[in-house]
Amino acid sequence: ELGKEFALSTLVATFYYPFALEQATRLVGDMVFTDDPILCAVFSGVMIGFALGIVIRAGASTGGMDIPPLVLKKRFGIPVSVTMYVMDFMVLIAQMTFGDRERILYGLIMVMTYTIILDKVLVIGVRQTQAKIISERYEEISTAIQEKMDRGTTLLYMEGGHSGKQSRAILVVVSGRELQKLNRIVMDIDDQAFMIVSQVGEVRGRGFTLTKKYE
Repeated sequence: ELGKEFALSTLVATFYYPFALEQATRLVGDMVFTDDPILCAVFSGVMIGFALGIVIRAGASTGGMDIPPLVLKKRFGIPVSVTMYVMDFMVLIAQMTFGDRERILYGLIMVMTYTIILDKVLVIGVRQTQAKIISERYEEISTAIQEKMDRGTTLLYMEGGHSGKQSRAILVVVSGRELQKLNRIVMDIDDQAFMIVSQVGEVRGRGFTLTKKYE
């Protein structure tokens, strides 16, 4: 389902993880950073989220309960963080019938924390910025974006709602760092241009997940 490389990395992680955990425990020893249960829940959630995010982004698994979420992500597109949150939440709720309820509430804090961190780690470097530019000088702006930013543009047919005038809107996707440069290019050509900027979760294709090809 997830490929031979994933299966191999999962197998390695299954055997390597206990060894690495033991070595880390020996290194830290009996060191205690805090006895506050809230801080323990929050910081453990942060560390778990970062660790899981790094492993999953590498295309591997810890060999535990992160495998079902990865399968669901591949088959149905369900975010890994959402599936893991639901699974852990259900386990903790089930434990409330016979466990220490206060400890379980701390566990819920940890789960919510690592879910947020995991989600952030998984989209680092993936989120992009989409801009729609409406201007009568769309051809000039489109050419400038291609030449000065090396980004592809798409011209969308549009019609003014009030004037009924037909024109084109420019659709372009850039990184967050390039947004200011894009704004300068547009404003230098047409300071009356109308820009709609929004964040997109992921962009696939040439120039992003595929190598650029110049013709």
